[in-house]
Amino acid sequence: MKRGLYVGRFQPFHNGHKAVIDLLCDEVDELIIGIGSAQMSHDIRHPFTAGERVLMIQRVLADAKIPVYIIPLEDIKRNALWVAHVVSMVPPFDVVYTSNPLVIRLFTEAGFRVESPPMYQRQELSGTAIRQKMLEGGDWKQYVPEKVAAVIESVGGVERIRDISRTDE
Repeated sequence: MKRGLYVGRFQPFHNGHKAVIDLLCDEVDELIIGIGSAQMSHDIRHPFTAGERVLMIQRVLADAKIPVYIIPLEDIKRNALWVAHVVSMVPPFDVVYTSNPLVIRLFTEAGFRVESPPMYQRQELSGTAIRQKMLEGGDWKQYVPEKVAAVIESVGGVERIRDISRTDE
């Protein structure tokens, strides 16, 4: 049996993430999704809580063809120890999937097999671009699965992003 670990912040979970997961479900028997920076929320780069991100992903992957484990991973602010922290928080895995250069480096140095899955429509399908569309009143819903849009609306996500981006000046 082959188990993979896919690490990301998922702020928010979008169609690019879904495309990668669909691909990974054909490569592994089980998939662990590690939600990075789980302690962060309510700022422009990390507007959603770990629980909200779990809900987004769980609703989209409810019918996945393989078992999927969704595990929040807090940052520990010591990169040299972060891989050991992740290993202590998730089930054992055979391969790490990520495109984040730091995460690639840390897991490679720790002796893990790391693969970088292809990114899909990276210019449009990035959390940064989607959050910017939310902030500006653009059509962000086309870039996320319907169930993610429903979660974002249910928690007032667009209003939150607009509120936290304001200044007191």
